Order: sequence, then C-alpha cells, then structure tokens
Amino acid sequence: MGEVGQLWFGGTIYTMQRDGETVEAVLVEDGKVKKLGTYEELKTQAEEVFDLQGAVMYPGFVDSHLHMIGYGEKLLRLDLTNVKSSDELLDVIKQAAANCSSDEWLIAEGWDENQFNDNRIPTVQELDAIRQEPIVLKRICRHVVLANTSAMAAGNITQETPNPEGGEIGRDENGLLTGLLYDQALYKVLDQIPVEQEYSLTNTLELAVNHLLSLGLTGGHTEDMSYYGHFSNPLNAFNEIIGKRKNFRAHLLRHHLAFEQMMTSNATYSEPFVEAGAMKIFSDGALGGATAALIEPYENQPQNKGLIIHTSKQLDELVKLARFYGEAVAVHIIGDAALEQVLTAIEANPLTNGKKDRLIHCSVVNDLLIERMSKLPVILDLQPQFILSDFPWIIEKIGQKRAELTYPFKRFLEKGLICAGGSDAPIEDANPLLGIHAAIARKKHVESHEGYIPTEKLTRFDAISLYTTGSAKVIGKEQVRGTIQPGYDADFSIFDKDLFVCELDEIPNAIALKTVVAGNVVFSK
Repeated sequence: MGEVGQLWFGGTIYTMQRDGETVEAVLVEDGKVKKLGTYEELKTQAEEVFDLQGAVMYPGFVDSHLHMIGYGEKLLRLDLTNVKSSDELLDVIKQAAANCSSDEWLIAEGWDENQFNDNRIPTVQELDAIRQEPIVLKRICRHVVLANTSAMAAGNITQETPNPEGGEIGRDENGLLTGLLYDQALYKVLDQIPVEQEYSLTNTLELAVNHLLSLGLTGGHTEDMSYYGHFSNPLNAFNEIIGKRKNFRAHLLRHHLAFEQMMTSNATYSEPFVEAGAMKIFSDGALGGATAALIEPYENQPQNKGLIIHTSKQLDELVKLARFYGEAVAVHIIGDAALEQVLTAIEANPLTNGKKDRLIHCSVVNDLLIERMSKLPVILDLQPQFILSDFPWIIEKIGQKRAELTYPFKRFLEKGLICAGGSDAPIEDANPLLGIHAAIARKKHVESHEGYIPTEKLTRFDAISLYTTGSAKVIGKEQVRGTIQPGYDADFSIFDKDLFVCELDEIPNAIALKTVVAGNVVFSK
C-alpha cells in the first residue's frame, strides 16, 4: 500500500514544525512524505486518496519510555492498579488463588498503597493464609514486590539472608521478614518464576504492539533486553513481530547486563522498525517505595535517604564501557542524589561522537543540577503521568519544599534542554493523551484545581512536542521523524479531536481513528 502515491486531506493536519502550523494536504510516496500543499495541486499525483472526513492528523506519536513486553504481560496478568484498600487487595488475591492450580505461581502487578484508603500494605502472614504456593505481587513502580513465604523460600531468602548490593529485604522491628523486597533484592524471587509460566514473548509483544497502535502510537523507546533469559529471546521476538510486519518503530535500550554481549555478538536489528539504542542503567529506586536516592533524608523517614544502586566507581566503569563501544547511556534517575552521581560520571566521561546521554524520569531536581545538565549533551526522557501518581502523597514523603522541585518541565525547556515524553508503561497507562494532558494541566482530567506546581505547566504545543519532535530528537532522528515535512517518514497519528482547541479536560477522551506507519494504515478504528 505504502508504495503508490497517497494523498491525505479533508481534515486538520498539524505539521508540528511551528505552533499552530497546518497544511491542507500531504502527498506520501514509498513510506515518506513527498510534498505538502493544497488538495487541488497534489490530487493528480496520487493513485490513492485518504479523506480524513474532519479528523485531525499529527506526526506519529512516540512513547519515549516503556517496557513493551512487560506491557504485554500486564495486559495478560492480574492487574491490581484499581485496588483501593489492603482488604480489597487480599480479596482479589483470594479469588485469583481459587482459580490458580497448585503448581502455578500467583503473579499480579500494579498495587499502590498510596491509593489505598488505609495506606496499609498486607503482611506476609496474610498472604500465607491465602495459599501455601508462591505469591508475587509487583508494586506499580516495579521497584518493590510483596511475596509470600514460599516465594521467598524459592529465592533462598531467610531471616539470615543479607541485603544484596543495591537492594533491601524488608524486615520488621523484630527482624522478621515482611515479604517486601526492594530493588536488587526482588530479582532473588523473580528469577525463580518457572519458565513455562512466562508467556510466549512473541504473543506478549504482539498483544502490546496491537494495543499501542490502537492508542495512536507509531513507535516506542523500550527496554526489555535482560529480563527474559538470553537477550536473543526478546530481540528475536521484536525482529519477528515488528521486523516482519513493519507496523511500529521500536528503539531498543540495552540493559547494562546484556549490553556488551549485544555489542560483541553481531546482534541484528530489523531497521528502521527495530533499532538499537543506548546502554540502560538504573541508578536508584523509586519514590513510592522510598528507595529513590535523595541528598537530604525523606521527610517522613529521617533515617532514610533511599538506595544508590551502584557505587560511584561501578557507575563510572559502566559509562566507560558504553564509551568504549561509542555508545550513550540511558539512566533511570528519580532522586537528586542519584542525578548528582550520574552527572558526575558523564561529566568525567564525555561523549564526543554527537550522540546524547538519556536522563530518564529526573523527578526531584534543583536549579544547580539543571544548570549542570544544560552544559552537557543530554536529553531528558520525562513521564508527565508521574505527576498524577505522585501527588499529593509526595508532599508528606519529601516535604513541600522538595515537592516543588519535582517534574520541573517548564524549567527544563526554559534552560534549552531537549525533552521527550513517555509513559513508563506498564507502570502507567500507555495512552499518550494522558501524558499530554498531565504535562499541560498537572492534574487528573476529572479534578478541578489549579494543578500540582502550576508554574511548571506546559503549553499544548510544548506538551504535544514531547511525543513528536521530542521523541525524534532524543534518538537523533529529528531529520526524518517528529514532524510532517518532505523527506520525513510518513508516520501519522489521527484522532477525532483537535488537541489544540478542544476543552483541556477533553484531551484524554480523544479517540485514535487511524495509525499510519511508513505510509501504511496499521490500525483503523
């Protein structure tokens, strides 16, 4: 289909080159935009016409940060994101246990005690009372799991087990196990999940891709390379599902545990639909589980400054390894202490080949750190929906003063930093409209207040840019993606609403009507 001349017209077409710029018609040939102009001047050059019938077309929306296979797993697994109390959580698990055979692990994800009306996390004893066989409940941030005794036993965790480096095994005031495992400690249990209980990677990925396309997404920057055995398992799934269908653009970050092997083993990628990206590193935990690394202790836990996952020497070695292969790093950073550590490492090992390091999340950031970031070849990979997940409980956790330093998107842009938008799905909903709305309103669309830290609100153009031009710039593809102009990839997201003029709180209700990748309609409602 994408080989013949196609004409798109009959609606509002935003180029995203400048705020408010629209064109009447777009001519597409061989998967690329050939010309922009009027319907009259272009219609004779097209064998195929697409009348938008009043719909609104944008450059393809791209999620700059997600875990696609993990997202597919979430679509398949028991989802706890809507559970509102510890009792309800236990009820849901009881029901699931009744339908779970005795040789199966019961795995669920998405619980968040900050959404519970009692703020209480169930105990290991309560889980043990439901079933003897393993139960593993992943917290929404995926930096904490709640496990029962048999799941911990499978991971050889006893009261005497020391905390692993970069992780923590939860214990109560008497030193007894609570069932909570933080950061590097949770892999002791997750690595024991029977292989036959892991879904087929191709089926899981296919489910994820189809769902992302239905949301209007034409691509995603994803990190899946070190969680499913040898890296060739997930890589083959990407090449198989996306490489053959050419229906999505996946940019693969490569976890530091798999990175060198991927660099030296002649791994192949189905470009330009599956591309290799930077080395992924986790520098700290998350705010929800109080494992994000902070310069000053947590307001409500004066003894706790969070978890730094790597020593400064280890982090320096990882950055050096990336540089040895001419590659950038992509680092998960939530707390200001983690950001300080990461900036020091990349300042000491500068990139010289035009690539840019990716700073992911950047949640708690003071002006001094922004100043340091602005002097480096870095890009920021931001998750606007985190604002909605973290407020208002974050104020109690880190105090009002630091809460005002969280997600300072406007300050980033004013400093000239390149920013992209993502969801971190499965941690948040992958719908890009929820992220766009969160960046503009800094509140849920059903709430009526001024927004959390309203001085950091973005304009509609800047918010939509995070998912179009921003996502292209962070991978150095701004010459071929992110806007609608001649020579660029014909990737389009087509919605029933004009996101620039509709009521602000209507943005999340817009519906993707068509998703187009390389001139092919890959989703149609």
